[in-house]
Amino acid sequence: MSTSIIPDLSGYEVWFLTGSQGLYGEDTLRQVADQSREIARVLGEASDIPVTLTWKPVLKDSASIRRAMLDANADDKVIGVVAWMHTFSPAKMWIAGLDALDKPLLHLHTQANVALPWSEIDMDFMNLNQAAHGDREFGYIQTRLGVARKTVVGHATDPRVTAAIGTWSRAAAGWRAAHELKLARFGDNMRYVAVTEGDKTEAELRLGVQVNTWGVNDLADAVQAASAADIDALISEYLDLYDVVPALRPGGDRHESLRYGAAIEVGLRSFLTGGDFSAFTTTFEDLGALRQLPGLAVQRLMADGYGFGAEGDWKTAVLVRIATVMGAGLPGGASLMEDYTYHMVPGEEKILGAHMLEVSPGLTTSRPSLEIHALGIGGREDPVRLVFNADSGPAVVVALSDMRDRFRLTANVVDVIQPDEALPKLPVARAVWKPEPDFHTSAAAWLTAGAAHHTVMTTAVGIEAFQDFADMAGIELLTIDATTDLRSFTREIRLNAAYYKLAQGL
Repeated sequence: MSTSIIPDLSGYEVWFLTGSQGLYGEDTLRQVADQSREIARVLGEASDIPVTLTWKPVLKDSASIRRAMLDANADDKVIGVVAWMHTFSPAKMWIAGLDALDKPLLHLHTQANVALPWSEIDMDFMNLNQAAHGDREFGYIQTRLGVARKTVVGHATDPRVTAAIGTWSRAAAGWRAAHELKLARFGDNMRYVAVTEGDKTEAELRLGVQVNTWGVNDLADAVQAASAADIDALISEYLDLYDVVPALRPGGDRHESLRYGAAIEVGLRSFLTGGDFSAFTTTFEDLGALRQLPGLAVQRLMADGYGFGAEGDWKTAVLVRIATVMGAGLPGGASLMEDYTYHMVPGEEKILGAHMLEVSPGLTTSRPSLEIHALGIGGREDPVRLVFNADSGPAVVVALSDMRDRFRLTANVVDVIQPDEALPKLPVARAVWKPEPDFHTSAAAWLTAGAAHHTVMTTAVGIEAFQDFADMAGIELLTIDATTDLRSFTREIRLNAAYYKLAQGL
């Protein structure tokens, strides 16, 4: 019954384009083609580049460059382009092509050889191996045109190079996912809450995501239509995957509650699949005919790749989906998260995060417990949910906020740890973490940024992926990490306010 919508990133392509010109003659151009094909092969075999790297013939004039970019735009498998100037490729040849390209661009500054063959270098060698200044010409025209791109420097065999290209390709996959994303909101956002509001039209313009609302009773109808056979199949799956408390097991006095939780999952999956949705929101203030606030179903759907935001928070739902796609195939996961409460003992500060019922089991490798407990809000039956601690390790928490004139991503690098003690009276999934650079600076910076209280926590990708994504999207990213100090952070916010005003034009 559980069906993942996390894509296999190897099904996406990144085209490898090489620049040269006809000045050097056919013999040189054959060498350029052979060497660029070899660079593409080395990169394509790198284990940390998850997409398919496709070599394209050497580009020597404006028309072929423009055509390559238009073809990349038109090919749905292509999520980005890597460009390298093997020899000197006059940059004016690239103007029309760069202006036409509407997919992410990575400028690779490399060369065919690692070491210089000092005693053999002649002018033929110098004419062939000109990337050291050919790429500077290319860098100029990109900056002159204001082209957003990532620049990676080093030889194709350098693990730092392949890691950077791999991270960028993951961000490009996230960018693609945003542009394919249809999000279903069941009801509106929580009443009187500010940060979950946002401009959905601007979101479609900037991020490509479609955000629309359906009545919660449309979902309730789908839940009601769940067949006994489908529910039985899910119950069997739950018993295999989780430690189900006796009361919820077949024959237990709360088993019917688990069956209804399974019916919610069947109905949700049916609704989302039927509408080609990859993200959704719910709110406890608008449950219609639903008997439980969706908990277990939401957790499992997130683990299968769906974006989710509680209380109508569609921006966080979008971010969960993007983070999940960026982390496809890596250990860890992505989930809705919320900073809930603090441990403020001096020198031992840490944050306890959770969100009522909805934290993805993708954050743990342990076997969750499937339980039922009362919920003090929503006015419905006791909901079923998975209970666990998130795995220890590095993570990032990221929020997406609408700042009126722009969208802002705020990201904090954190270290997830285990709770100091057991939490027997807190029957929800949770994570405990220490933020960089320290608790006081992190919290003050987050508040200064006006960042949201809902976040996505990802234990699969790091801060570089979000930087690459923000650059592709042309949106602001504020990073809180080991280098952050509050004075510089506040100054960055003020400077950014002017920059993004000017960048939008009059």
